Amino acid sequence: MKLLRKDIAPDASGSVKLVPEESEDLWHAYNLIIQGDRVAAVTVRKVQRETSTGGREAERVRLKLAVEVEAVEFDNVASVLRIRGKNVVENEHVKLGAYHTLELDKQRSFVLTKVQWDSVALDLLKHACDPSTNADVIALLMQEGLSQLCLLGPSITTTKAKIETSIPRKRGAAIAGYDKALNKFFENTLQAVLRHVDFGVVRCLIIASPGFMKDQFYDYMMLEATRREIRPIIENKSKIILVHASSGYKHALKEVLASPAVVTQIEDTKAAQEVKALEDFYNMLSNNPARAAYGPRHVEVAHDRLAIQTLLITDKLFRDADIATRRKYVSLVDSVKGLGGEVHIFSSMHVSGEQLGQLTGIAAILRFPLPDLEDMEF
Repeated sequence: MKLLRKDIAPDASGSVKLVPEESEDLWHAYNLIIQGDRVAAVTVRKVQRETSTGGREAERVRLKLAVEVEAVEFDNVASVLRIRGKNVVENEHVKLGAYHTLELDKQRSFVLTKVQWDSVALDLLKHACDPSTNADVIALLMQEGLSQLCLLGPSITTTKAKIETSIPRKRGAAIAGYDKALNKFFENTLQAVLRHVDFGVVRCLIIASPGFMKDQFYDYMMLEATRREIRPIIENKSKIILVHASSGYKHALKEVLASPAVVTQIEDTKAAQEVKALEDFYNMLSNNPARAAYGPRHVEVAHDRLAIQTLLITDKLFRDADIATRRKYVSLVDSVKGLGGEVHIFSSMHVSGEQLGQLTGIAAILRFPLPDLEDMEF
């Protein structure tokens, strides 16, 4: 995300002008913009104009509009952010107070104004505009007949390609058909890798599968890279990691990222830190449940007793909450940090964030046991 202007007053009110450069930036904008904010951007609207013959015809015109936000929708597939609200700047085509939907996409600037930039919003803004956080990882998940190429950004996992091929069973006279189908599957997967993996940007390419599928594809890829002189693959062989996965589906990403071979490569990335924090929480829940809490009220009681060592919370809780509830969560985050605790704000677009979301979206590892928490009813 490119920050063009920042004008925030000492009382935390003010505006910023931003340009989303990647899909990840639109996800950051989605988390920054909440109900009650004001967003200004150039939009295109179809209007009716009179012709020289007295008739009317439709014409698309560019307008600069500002809306008071009522709803925000992120389309990950189309990489578009839709913002619905009331127009607060009158012009000849859109009346003051009329509802309008602004569409924000990559390389189009917008101005975001807030009554209050709280600590969570400011941290997110800093993270979104820091180039050092953009260390991407590519994971190729495979099983026989299925491969998925997933881009793991700092806050969002995007499926860049999905290859499905029908492969006949390997037996008897069908062996030739099996080999032919498998080679076609490998070639289609290789083409997806060549199309979507920029080794100048990504930290590593993880190839994961059950059994020996990953090894077979790796051998095929290296053989073809040598035969065709595919320099990016030959020169970046050291960036390719082979690990085990239970399947070729996206839910296997959690175990892939927890693999020791992968952790050593990406341990300082946000995605890896989230996986490690969630793994630590589940280990504590299994081995010493009195030092693990989840659910808003249990975590709140644990905090009142100054017991939180590590707080795990999803960005969805901040984004979907009303103003009072958001302030409560922001205050919780600030207080835990102020008391020396560690805070992980999970992206709900990563597998670890999805998993935490199924566990109410908030959990904590405690400094000391609170055995009576389990018996509390709220």
